[in-house]
Amino acid sequence: MIETLFTNARILLPDEIVEGTVIVRDGKVFEVVQGKVAASAEDMDSDYLIPGLVELHTDHLESHYLPRPGVAWPAIPAVMAHDAQIAAAGITTVFDALRAGAFEPGDRSAREAMSLCAAIFEAQDSGRLRAQHFIHLRCELPCADTAESAEMTAKAGRLHLISIMDHTPGARQFVSIDKFREYYIGKKLILPEQMDDYIAVRQQMQARHAGPNKQAILALAARLGVRLASHDDATEAHVEEAIADGVAIAEFPTTREAAQAAHRNGLAVLMGAPNVVRGKSHSGNISASDVAASGYLDVLSSDYVPSSLLPAAFRLADTVPGMSLPAAICTITLNPARAAGLDDRGAIEPHRRADLVQVRVRDGIPVVRRVWREGVRVM
Repeated sequence: MIETLFTNARILLPDEIVEGTVIVRDGKVFEVVQGKVAASAEDMDSDYLIPGLVELHTDHLESHYLPRPGVAWPAIPAVMAHDAQIAAAGITTVFDALRAGAFEPGDRSAREAMSLCAAIFEAQDSGRLRAQHFIHLRCELPCADTAESAEMTAKAGRLHLISIMDHTPGARQFVSIDKFREYYIGKKLILPEQMDDYIAVRQQMQARHAGPNKQAILALAARLGVRLASHDDATEAHVEEAIADGVAIAEFPTTREAAQAAHRNGLAVLMGAPNVVRGKSHSGNISASDVAASGYLDVLSSDYVPSSLLPAAFRLADTVPGMSLPAAICTITLNPARAAGLDDRGAIEPHRRADLVQVRVRDGIPVVRRVWREGVRVM
């Protein structure tokens, strides 16, 4: 039996903060006791001790694999670099978002997703990764190759979560076509004089491919027993459609109406941590803090900035009336674990995995000091 004591800590439990000691045996929490122990132990120096963060949707791996236009980094080193940044943010469980569906001719998304999926599992099985990695497949319904790409990636490695997406101008995230123009022109993806033609082509793609792709993706999820997420729901009708499809998680609803409907119908409402940190959506949609203040928020996701999770949770506790720090921390630990069906982690409780993070707050900013996964220090 391997036993480790984490003492002199402010322990974040799901509904309270306890000053005391966490006893870990063989990688799992054995007991939480009040007070400091005198025996040999890991001294937390009165810092917070919180569960390892659980990230359900990060696009960040792509920035390591494709660091420059036309540059593909070796897949396993890219995964390892991504993993190091994930662990440094206090994340011990991560769902890496890979793409199925290419909007542009010549886009190698399907091949890249397969390569990354295989690299993730090879790196994980060989013990090279700090966090535990799962696969989240983002399926773009309007693309001609989405169903084929999804099948190819599923063969490369086990999928754990599938999200149904539609980034067509005039729909969902880009219900405002002006915002679509602003986003694509601002990122220099499309020249202004080409934008009208591009919008027309994207809308034609949706009309042609979205329906058949959706049926294929739903069938794939059912066959594999994978949980489903809807993406960028904007209306109550979108939420009703998601419920009919068997969706469990509502990712990034763009309006109060959609967030309220998802919450009312028992879907886990997921919003972006960068939205909380910045105080607004980068697409002009509803503020995640407003969703939290309305009582609809369940889960935060780092989306494109892994280090945003922890400061977002602390910010919610500081700014949302009635939201305690334990409740805010649950949006990045226990709630996402539950939404993903991972009942063995997400809280510092007996029999759960000893995924732990030591956090110190300096000048209002939470700082990750050390990280343990199943009782073993990884950062």
